Amino acid sequence: MQVIALFGPTGVGKTAIALALAQRLRREGEVAVAVSADALQVYAGLETLTGVATPAERAVLEHRLVSCVALQETFSVGRYAQLAHAEIDGLLAQRRRPIVIGGTGLYLRAALTELDLRPPAPAATRERLLEELSRRGSLALHARLAEHAGWAADEIDPNDRQRVVRALELLEVGELRPPEGPSQLWSGELRHPTLLAGLTMEREALYTRIDARVQEMIAAGAREEVVRAHSAGASQTARKALGFEELLAGDVEAMKRRTRNYAKRQLTWMRKLAGVSVIDVSGRDPADVAVEILDSAAG
Repeated sequence: MQVIALFGPTGVGKTAIALALAQRLRREGEVAVAVSADALQVYAGLETLTGVATPAERAVLEHRLVSCVALQETFSVGRYAQLAHAEIDGLLAQRRRPIVIGGTGLYLRAALTELDLRPPAPAATRERLLEELSRRGSLALHARLAEHAGWAADEIDPNDRQRVVRALELLEVGELRPPEGPSQLWSGELRHPTLLAGLTMEREALYTRIDARVQEMIAAGAREEVVRAHSAGASQTARKALGFEELLAGDVEAMKRRTRNYAKRQLTWMRKLAGVSVIDVSGRDPADVAVEILDSAAG
């Protein structure tokens, strides 16, 4: 049985297509279960902001690895990989079809491969970089990263303080290695036979959907959710959720801009994936896309 993996930018409609896949598979006698490959959907208390499937959607398709970590906890890709492997292996053993839904490229890779995790840097190196971050800001550190490892800087948001510092740590200890080609994103063999579908959409239509989605989140109480999470002591990793800091500051337009920029990076990342079947979903019904994906799996 193949794992089905869906990757695509925020707002492209991954959840709707996963639901359509589950319904189609059910008619064929299969039970599907979604496994989230998202760095922030794991946090309980940020469901609106991170776009976790609604209770009604989860009644149609069970979702795993969502709302399972306390807001105050620091979460890592290493811990995620252990959880995802256990979920996927267990589902396959039960003859249930895993549908891995990813918006975070590293977490999708962690779910599907044996991730090659780099060792931690010496404590003194990290302390020095954090002090410099506090003094000079993430933009200055990102500029230094771009000077010495432009390929790495291209993959990191200049405002993503944690990833900028981590990349510089690896650079200083000689563990930041450039990709050897497109397949580097999938270094190591996939753990199970996998159909990887990359979902894309005409850029302006996607940006329009993102803006509308942000407004829907606001109407559904995303800002109030962020304020509660802040008051509850949300960890630094939880605060990386798209729009967290922007909504805390009441800047909805900044949230839209950041989300559009993130979607652009997701599309760039997707096009580098080896073996991905890219599907343009512009103006298409999710059921139609589901048929194409399953036909590809059968072929």
